[in-house]
Formats: sequence, C-alpha cells, structure tokens
Amino acid sequence: MTTLKMHTPNLVDSNIERLAALFPNCVTEKPKTDEQGKVIRDMNGEVVLERGIDFELLKQELSHSVIDGSQERYRLDWVGKREAIVTANSPIAKTLRPCRDESVDFETTGNLFIEGDNLEALKLLQESYLGKVKMIYIDPPYNTGNDFIYNDDFAADTAEFFERSGQVDADGNRLVANTESNGRFHSDWLSMMYSRLKLARNLLSDDGVLFISCDDNEQANLIKICNEILGENNFLASVIWKKKYGIQNDAKYFSINHDYIIAFCKQKNLYQQNYLPRTNEQDARYKNLDNDPRGVWKSENFSVGRVTEKDRYEIITPSGRKVTPPEGRSWVYSKEKFDGLNADNRIWFGKNGDNVPSLKNFLSEVKSGRTASTIWEYSEVGHTDKAKKDLKSLFDNQSYFDYPKPIELIAQIARLATNQDSIIIDFFAGSSTTAHAVMQLNAEDGGNRQFIMVQIDEPTDPKSEAFKAGYPTIAEISKERIRRAGAKIKTDNADKDGINELDTGFRVLKIDTTNMADIYYRPEDYSQDLLATLENNIKPDRSDEDLLFQFMLDTGVPLSLPIERTELSSKSGGHTIYQVGGNSLIASLDYIDANMVNDIAALNPLKFITSERAIATDSDKTNIKERFKQLSPHTDVRFI
Repeated sequence: MTTLKMHTPNLVDSNIERLAALFPNCVTEKPKTDEQGKVIRDMNGEVVLERGIDFELLKQELSHSVIDGSQERYRLDWVGKREAIVTANSPIAKTLRPCRDESVDFETTGNLFIEGDNLEALKLLQESYLGKVKMIYIDPPYNTGNDFIYNDDFAADTAEFFERSGQVDADGNRLVANTESNGRFHSDWLSMMYSRLKLARNLLSDDGVLFISCDDNEQANLIKICNEILGENNFLASVIWKKKYGIQNDAKYFSINHDYIIAFCKQKNLYQQNYLPRTNEQDARYKNLDNDPRGVWKSENFSVGRVTEKDRYEIITPSGRKVTPPEGRSWVYSKEKFDGLNADNRIWFGKNGDNVPSLKNFLSEVKSGRTASTIWEYSEVGHTDKAKKDLKSLFDNQSYFDYPKPIELIAQIARLATNQDSIIIDFFAGSSTTAHAVMQLNAEDGGNRQFIMVQIDEPTDPKSEAFKAGYPTIAEISKERIRRAGAKIKTDNADKDGINELDTGFRVLKIDTTNMADIYYRPEDYSQDLLATLENNIKPDRSDEDLLFQFMLDTGVPLSLPIERTELSSKSGGHTIYQVGGNSLIASLDYIDANMVNDIAALNPLKFITSERAIATDSDKTNIKERFKQLSPHTDVRFI
C-alpha cells in the first residue's frame, strides 16, 4: 500500500538517484541548510543531514585530468541560470481541475487544453506523459523588447515547498514586460526558456523532436541552450521560413522577411523524419519522350565533377558521333555499367540520337516523397498575412492576434515529424494554430494525432476588440478557435468517409492549488485538539472528479483516457466508481465496503485508489489491502 504524494515529482531527488547509479562514490551526506545557508538542526540540536552529491568528486569522474579548482570552459552563462535549474527541479503542490462546461466531447476526446502557467503545466505532466510525446512545437515570446516574459520568482526550493505547501505570493505566476532598459533583458528570457525546455525534454519520446519558432533576437542563444539541454549532436536544422511576400521600404536597414524554426531531436540515432509530399511542379518535369512502357522519366546528367581515368571512356551515339566527358569530369558509371543501362534503354541521346548521353530517371522508381530543405517558401507553408486572414474567417472578420502562425506551417512540421497516432504539445499555444493544424492534418490523412495545448490566462486589453467581443483572456480566444476550427473542418470535409469520427474535441483542465488541505502536507503544525476538527484532508470545494484527475497525475495515467462512471451496489445503496481507460485506474471516493472490493478486484485494475473518508475504520483499510492481495494481487492499492 502506498500513500499518494499529491504533488509533482522532486526532480532533484530523481537526478541524485540517477547520478548515484552511475557514480555511487559521489553520493554523500551533507548538512541541510535553509534559504539563508544556515544549517538546520532538529529538536535535540543535532544537525539535520540530507543526501547529496560531492560535486568535486563528480567533476573528477568526468575529467581526463586532475581537477585542481575552477577552470575556464566553453559554455553559455547568464545571471539566473542556476535559479532556472532550481526552478525546473522544484516540486509544486498544484493540480489540474477538469472543466466540463468549457470542453468539447469531454468523455471521448483524446485532446487536452490546459489553462495556466506553462512551467507548472510541464511539471504536472511529467509523470503522465514522460517519454510519450512525439513532437513539441512552441512559438515563445521573441524578446523584441515589447514582449511579455514569464516571471518565475514564485518558484520555491524543495525545503520552502514543504514549508508552504505550494502557496505562492501575490506577485507569483505573472507576466512582466521585458523592455530593453531591463538590465537582465537576455538573462530573464534565457531563464524563462531554460527551465521550460529542461522539463519539455523529459516529455519527448526517444524518437521525438522539438521545433521552436524564433527571430534573430535570441536565435543564437536559443541554439546554445538547446545544445546544452538536448545535446548539440541532436541538432537537426535551423529552418528559414519566408514569412512575408513583400518588402518593407520603411525598414531602417533591412526588410526582415523571415523567421527561424529551430529543430532538435531527442536521440538522432532513433529519429526518423518523414518525407514531404511531392509537388505538382516536381512531377511535371517528368515526360515520356520515347513512349517507354515504364512511364514518364526525367533525364539527368551522365557526367560528374571528378576525374577518374577508368570512367573517362569514349561513347558512340546512335548517330555515330563519338563523345567523351567534358574536361575535368568523368562519366557517372563505368563502361560495363553504361553498357548494361544502354541495353535496358535507360540512356537518352536526344530525339535524333546525336546528343551527349543522359540517364533516364523514372518517376515510378523515385521515392514517393521529397526531403525537406532548410528554406520554406511562403507559397508552400503560408505567410503572416494569410494566417491573419484564416483567423479572421473564423472570428467574424476579427483576428485578435497580430502575428499568428499559418496552419500550413505547423501542418508541414507535423507531416515531417509525426505518425498518425502521435501526441503533439504546444505549451505557448497562443491562438492554438497548432491544434487547428493537427485536426486539419488528421482530416487529410485519417490520422488520430492528439494535441495538448497550454495557454496562460493572460488578460486581453480592456480596450481591445477581443475584450469587447467577450474574450477576457488569451486562453478564451484559444479555446474558441479550436471549437470553431473543428466545426469548420468537419463541414469542409463532409463528403469524406469517417469524418464524423474525427476528434475535434478537447478536455479543458485548469491549473489550481492542490485538492488537499494543508494538514495533508504538514500535519506537524497541528495540535491534537485541532486535529479533531479536521476530519477531512481534502478541501471542501473539490469534487470527486477533481480528485480523480489529481490521482491520474500522481500515478502517471494519461489524462486523455476515457472515463466511465459505474454504479456498484453496497450495504448502504448504490455508489459510484470511476474507471479510467478500462482497468488502468479505478477509484472509489465516497464509500467502499467488502462487497464493492470484491466487485472491483474482479475487474483486475492496474491501480485502485480510495480515500480515508470512504472507509469507516483503520481495520477496514487493512482488510481492503488484504482482500486485493487475495483477489487481484497485481493491483497497486493506494489511499489518500
């Protein structure tokens, strides 16, 4: 029997465990200190120790020479980098609360929309989606001087977390303007990105890939921090997207017509990139000038820019003309190989048989797709003007966003990086172009890709058209865009088979404080007399479904699994149990007795969770545990 933690994992502890497995000699015990660096002592005055790493020994383990102290090294550093690492690793006492009223097809959809700070969202997703995400695309603030940067000052270290039970101050979890007058202009942006990318990497599958849109302001720095987090050997490309079709004549120096899309994979030896569909223009280059039964073909140069004497031989054309390779070049193949190709009618000498030989390349024999290049034209993947027009077409001629990304751009990325059953995350969702593109791509190829959008509830300007139209936050616009886009995609593809089964729904989950009362985390703060008044360790305003989603987070169950409510009879009448993903998780939260235990155990759940309030006595708790051991011994039984 295990007690649920009801908070996100402490990544410091898990990192120490990993290092201990590799370098057990580097594990040590050291005095525990508070925020001011003062050694903590227990009630008897003894120094409190905690497990840690001897970093000097670890440095030596990772060095080919003797470490003699601080040395210069190649790395990107900035003020706040260490704090960013602590921020990423520190646990939080938060949860995700379902919001059925704002969701679409809540019971059946595999898609998620998480409303709240994306750093907290990434922490909350660590167990349920660890290593399960095939593709991450983000379009973070470009740090132009007018952007808003996430202020992560609320992040507590491990000791502070357990003291405060995840409470944050009034200044926490807010957006702040990052103007160029800020002395930490680059540092704040880098810290914001570093902590989020560290957590995002954990979610990627081993064959997963990360794409990040950016401009020149932070492109160089972004590549450097990705090199550090994902490894420079996993760098794929810095794609140039031509986002505008016109020149800005009022630009002071250059008209900036492009953005970058930085691409990194998690493990390059496992990442398999798809081909892009061939274009009509490419296929139009293939003709059948000699009515070859193998179909259309395109001629290719039969000489190559190298000098290999054995491949510089004389060829006699059908007209009788003798030809040799141009100066400084050789034929592509040897004389023996040429003779075989010529006998197979794979050499073209022109209609009159008098031309220099060329090689016939048949369309039926080339690969079905094309390799992506590092320059993407707006004619293929859209431009900013089209993106705004597409958004306006959904919102009664209002775009509400200045620089949305084109649907075609994100769809192109997904074509390259995903298969039909992939999970795709965008934790800077904005207008949710990524969700729109995923649904559109699924409609085109019959895929079942799932998306997870994360968007902070950033307020819209009270003077803006969005606010006047009834959208008080960016998140509200984002959710409405998915609703409207899903409906439009089904209408536009009404004649397609299976279009009604296309998943255009999403579960709305909102980040909130933990469902557990403070007593759950720090019971030592309560006296025996006070404890008598605190029979329930769950906050009074939380529903069973709130608790269910926190269980799913805590036990690593995907949040998109179908949830079924079932009534079981018991001594006191009918009671509801929740079945998540069939038998992946079963929860009984309001009541449980021996008969119900027998019925639930017969379902062979992988995990079973109930609460203290659902049982009458401690002996019942023991009996439940023992009964599961007899009837379903593999079931992981937990109580809160």
